[in-house]
Amino acid sequence: MKEHLKTSVRVSGRGDTKQKAIADALNSVQRTVLKESSNIILRIEPLDVEVINATVKVTKEKFLFVFFPRNREFYSVVLDVALDVTLLNVQEIRFESV
Repeated sequence: MKEHLKTSVRVSGRGDTKQKAIADALNSVQRTVLKESSNIILRIEPLDVEVINATVKVTKEKFLFVFFPRNREFYSVVLDVALDVTLLNVQEIRFESV
């Protein structure tokens, strides 16, 4: 009934800081695993995280095109996450009719 599955998923994230970009990518791990399986997920444990691509885009903005120049940074990251997933196989559960 309970199964262990080792898998790897590729996720990406974006944000205005490095931490937000990585957190956005790691938050999408559960959604990605749920799309791949029809079973109930009991636990997702990351085993390894590998950075595939990490970029920063710097843009310069000014208020009213002249005043207060500042640099804005946008980070994006692509990660490969190796996972150990514990599943509850729904097909093996026997339901009794009442």
